[in-house]
Amino acid sequence: MGIIAWIILGLVAGAVARMLIPGKAPQGMGITFALGIAGALLGGFVATQVLHVSGIQGFFDLSTWLCAIVGAAVLLGGYHLITSRRPDRRVGRR
Repeated sequence: MGIIAWIILGLVAGAVARMLIPGKAPQGMGITFALGIAGALLGGFVATQVLHVSGIQGFFDLSTWLCAIVGAAVLLGGYHLITSRRPDRRVGRR
């Protein structure tokens, strides 16, 4: 797949993963899409290199989309956990 296909796949995977993560999303759409692209790449890498699954068959293959969505959901979930535990440091807040 070409780089444009990876970007499109990551954008859609990020949007789908955002719908799957419960709770209020602390990030905007820009971060969601960036994490979606990174998650799609991470999911494809893990599927092919670590798990030895041929997860990247083509743009319209179901396993490619599942790898991308799972990777994006993992990154978005991690981002949600990290940002939700951050203490509120605004002046006057307790």
